[in-house]
Amino acid sequence: MTKRYDAVVIGAGHNGLVCAAYLARAGKSVLVLERRHLVGGATVTEEVFPGFKFSVCSYVVSLMRPRIISELDLPRFGFELLPLDGTLSPTPDGDYLMRWHDAEETRRELARFSTADAEAYEQFGKLMYHLAMTVRPMLSATPPDPSSLAPANLAALASVGKTFGRNADHLYDLAKLMTMSSADFVEEWFESEPLLGSLSASGIIGTFLGPRSPGSAYVMLHHYMGEIDGQFRAWGLPRGGMGAVAESIAGAARSFGAEIRTAAPIERILVENGTARGVVLEGGEEVRADTVVSSLDPKRTFLGLVGAEHLDDEFVSAIKRYKIRGSSGKVNLALDALPRPTCLEGIEHKTGFPAESYLRGAISISPDIDYLERAYRDAKYGRFSRRPYMDIVLPTLADPSMAPPGKHVMSIFVQYAPYELAEGTWEQQREAFGDTVIDTLADYIPNLKDIILHRQVITPWDLEQKFGLTQGNIFHGELSLEQLFFLRPVAGWADYRTPLKKMYQCGSGTHPGGGVMGAPGRLAAQKILAEGA
Repeated sequence: MTKRYDAVVIGAGHNGLVCAAYLARAGKSVLVLERRHLVGGATVTEEVFPGFKFSVCSYVVSLMRPRIISELDLPRFGFELLPLDGTLSPTPDGDYLMRWHDAEETRRELARFSTADAEAYEQFGKLMYHLAMTVRPMLSATPPDPSSLAPANLAALASVGKTFGRNADHLYDLAKLMTMSSADFVEEWFESEPLLGSLSASGIIGTFLGPRSPGSAYVMLHHYMGEIDGQFRAWGLPRGGMGAVAESIAGAARSFGAEIRTAAPIERILVENGTARGVVLEGGEEVRADTVVSSLDPKRTFLGLVGAEHLDDEFVSAIKRYKIRGSSGKVNLALDALPRPTCLEGIEHKTGFPAESYLRGAISISPDIDYLERAYRDAKYGRFSRRPYMDIVLPTLADPSMAPPGKHVMSIFVQYAPYELAEGTWEQQREAFGDTVIDTLADYIPNLKDIILHRQVITPWDLEQKFGLTQGNIFHGELSLEQLFFLRPVAGWADYRTPLKKMYQCGSGTHPGGGVMGAPGRLAAQKILAEGA
C-alpha cells in the first residue's frame, strides 16, 4: 500500500527544508521532493571543475534567523560561519575605501575622503540599527490582513501597531526609507563617492531597480538586518560553501523523521474539489498527503503546478501581475593564484596590513552612484550592463578546502543582467556577458586574466532552467513596497495559505521575502501547525 504523508513539501531549497524540519519536529510525517540531484535549491555547493568547489548561486550568509539556527540545532549538523572582515571598494583612480568591522579603523579610512563622512558614519550606523530593530520583529510574524475583522487578526494588527509605537522616534525615518531611493537616502548623510556608491549598491541587489529608483532604500535596509552570533550587520561564509547550510537543515529535518527524495521532479499538484491532495511526479507516480506545501515561487507554483483552471480569475490575474523580473547573474572563477588589485600595491608598506587581509571581506565594484545608475540604464533597455556592479568574495581565504592547495575560487555576483534581452538569447549572449564581467574587473585587478583557470557563467536564464527561479529572480519576486508584508505575494493571501484547501506556500515569494533567512519556512510551518493541517 502506498504510504500517505501528513505533508509533502515541494522543493528542497532552504525554506522548504526549514518548513519540513519544523513540521517533522512536531511529529508530522513529512516528505520533501526535490527535482535536482542534491538539496539546497539555489543554496548549493558544487564541484564544477575538478578540485574547485563553488557556492554556485547564493554565496554569503547573514539573514538566517538566529532562532532557526538554535531551535534546529544546526551546528550539530555542520552549520558553521566564517566571518567576512569588511568591504573593499576600489576606485577608478587606483585608490580604495576599506570599511572594516573595526569602527575606529573604518573611521580613519573614511577620513581620508571626508572628515564629515567619518563623523556621520557612526550616527548613520546607529540609525540603521534602530530602523532594523523596528522592522525585525515583523520578520518573525505572520502578516495580518488589514481587511479582516476577525479577533485574531485584529490582535495581530494591534501587535504591529505596538511594535512601531515603541519606536516612535524613528517612524519618520522609517517612512522615508520605505519610500525613498537608496541614493537619495545615503546622500542625505554622506558626500564621498566611494562610500555613496558602496552603500547605495545594497539597495539594488537582486531587484530590477536602480539606485535612484524609489523603494530601493528598503532593499538596503533588508540587507542591513542580518547578524552573526549577535553581531549586527555581519556577513559570513559557510564552511564548505552554501551547500553546507542546506545540508545542515536537511540533517536536522531527517533527525526529526522527515524523508527527502532528490531527482524527483513534480509534474503537477493533485487538486480534487478545490482541495490539494498530493502531487504527481514526472512519470506518473502519485504521492498523497493531507497537506501540500510549495517552496517554489508563486508563478511557478500557481500558474505551473496548480493550473489556472483550479483558481479564480482574480487570484490568477494577481499572480500574473506579481513582479518577478530577473536582474542578476553570477560568474564563478577558478584561480591559479590570488588576485592583486591595483589599489593594494604597496599596501603593507603604507598601512602595515598585508594585502591578503583586505581580500578577506567583500570587494564591491561600485565606485559611485552614477556608475550604478548607468548600469541600470543598460538593463532598462534590455542589455546586460556594459560596466556592471559586482559584489565579490574569495571563499578560499577563509576556507581553503574549497580549492586545491595554493589555488582559489572567486564568486562574482553581477548586476544587471535582465532576463529579457532586446537582442539575441542568453544562450547566445552568455559568454559575451562573462567577457564583460572579466574585462570590467580586470581594470581593477590587472593580473586577473592571467590567473583564471576556469570560469562558470550563470545568467538569469540559467537560474530559471537549472534552479527553477522564474526569470532568474533570486528573491522569488521584487522586494518592492507593493509586494511586502501583507501584500506578499498578493493581497489576502500573505499568511502562507492559498485559495486551495490544505495547500500552503513557504518560499521567498512569501513574507518576509528573499535571502537565505529561513523565516518563510518557519512561519509557514507555524501556520500549518496552528490550523491543525
